Amino acid sequence: MEFVNYLSLLLLLIPIFLFLTKKTSNKLPPGSMGLPIIGHSLSLLHAMRANKGEAWFHERIRKYGPISKLSLFGTPTVFLHGQAANIFIYTCDSKTFSNQQPASMRRVCGEKNILELSGKDHKRIRGSLVSFLKPEALKQYVGRWMKLESTWRCVGMAKMRSTYVATTDVMPLMKTLTFNIICSLIFGIERGARRDALRGLFQNMIEYQTILMDFISEKRVALEKKWCFPHQDLITCLLSIRNEDNSALLSDEEIEDNAVIIMIGGYDTSSILLTFLIRLLANEPSIYAAIVQEQEEIAKSKALGELLTWDDLTKMCTWRVAMETLKDNPSWVLFLQEGPQRYRIWRISNTKRVATSMTHMDERIFPNPSKINPTKFEQQAPAPPYCFVAFRGGPRMCPGYEFARIETLAMIHYLVTQVTCKLSCIDDSFCRDPMPVFNWGY
Repeated sequence: MEFVNYLSLLLLLIPIFLFLTKKTSNKLPPGSMGLPIIGHSLSLLHAMRANKGEAWFHERIRKYGPISKLSLFGTPTVFLHGQAANIFIYTCDSKTFSNQQPASMRRVCGEKNILELSGKDHKRIRGSLVSFLKPEALKQYVGRWMKLESTWRCVGMAKMRSTYVATTDVMPLMKTLTFNIICSLIFGIERGARRDALRGLFQNMIEYQTILMDFISEKRVALEKKWCFPHQDLITCLLSIRNEDNSALLSDEEIEDNAVIIMIGGYDTSSILLTFLIRLLANEPSIYAAIVQEQEEIAKSKALGELLTWDDLTKMCTWRVAMETLKDNPSWVLFLQEGPQRYRIWRISNTKRVATSMTHMDERIFPNPSKINPTKFEQQAPAPPYCFVAFRGGPRMCPGYEFARIETLAMIHYLVTQVTCKLSCIDDSFCRDPMPVFNWGY
C-alpha cells in the first residue's frame, strides 16, 4: 500500500516537473538590449579605451550575474562569465555551440582557420599544426631560434649594450623581433628584401593573403625538387602531411588560413606579452632582480658563443612571471563567437553571438588578483582548470602555446643579460582598441 502511495505521488509530480522544466528552459537571461542599433557598443568601447574594460564587465556581472543579454555592434549577444562558462565554451561539441567567429574575423582570417572549425575538421587541422608546434618538434628548431643576437643587432639593440644609453619604444621593437622570428621559423624567410616587403603587406591582410598563396606554391615546387626538407618551416610541414593514400591532408586554402592565424597570434600576442613583461620588470625591482639572477646564472654556465638549449628553457622560472603578466594584461579581454541554443537553464537561441570575458581578475578564483605574485603559477599551486584562459583551454587550447613560451623566454634571456632597462616615460598607461595601445612611449 505504501509503495502504491509513493508511485501515485511520483506520477503526480512528473507532469509538474516537466511543466516547470519546459517553462524554465525557455527563460531568457536577464539584462536589457540597450539603445536601438547602438545597444551597449559605445559604452563598452568607451570603457576599453579608458582601460576600464574589466570594471565594465564586473559591473555587469554584479548587476545581472554571470549570464546576461545585451546588444554589441548591432548584434543580439549573450554575455557569459566564470569557470563554468569557460568549460562550456572550450569543451562542448559543435552541435551545442558553434565555433564560428564574427563575419569580420572570417573575412580577415578565412573560413578554414582552426578557430572556425569543429569536429573532425578541427581535430585534423589541430593535429597538423601541433605536429610542428609541439615541444618534441620545437626542440629541433632551438638552435636556429637561439641565434637571436643577429636579430638584436639588425634592429639596433647592439648599440644599447655596455654603457651606451639609448631610448627606444618597446612595443614597435617587440613587434619587429617577433615578426622576424615568425618569418624565419614559420615561413622560412630570412633577412632580406622579401621579408621587409612581407612586413609592409602584413598591414593589408588582403594583399598578404595573395602573396601567401604564391608562397605556398613556391614551397610545393621546392619540396618536389628537394630544394628544401619537409620540416624546414610550418608551410613545408603542412604541405608534407599526407593521408593514407598519399594525398594531401590539407588543402591550400586550409594552409593559407591557418598560416594567417599563426602569424597574427605569434605577432600580436607575443609582442604584447613581451611589452607588458618588460613594463612589469621596470616597475617591480624585486622581480627584475630575481629574473636577472636566474638568467645570468644560465649565461655564466655557457661557453663563449654557446647558445641556449632546450634544457635551459625548461628550467627557467621566468615563465611564471610571464603568466602573471598575462593574467593582469591579456591581449584580449573579450571573445565573440556565434551563439548556442541554450546555456544551463537559459534559452539564448534568439541571440546570434556569445561574448565572454577573462576570469583572471575574479577574486573568487585568484585571491587579491591585482597583486603581482608569480608564485600563483607554481606547479604545486596551479590555477584552477579553465580559469586562466590566456591561451584558451581544453580541446580549444592554443596550439602555439609552447611556441609563445620559448619565444618569450629567449627574448627575456637576451634582454636582461645584455641591457639594463628603465622606464624613460613615467606615464605607462594604455587603452584597448581592441588590443592594448600605450598612450605614451612603449
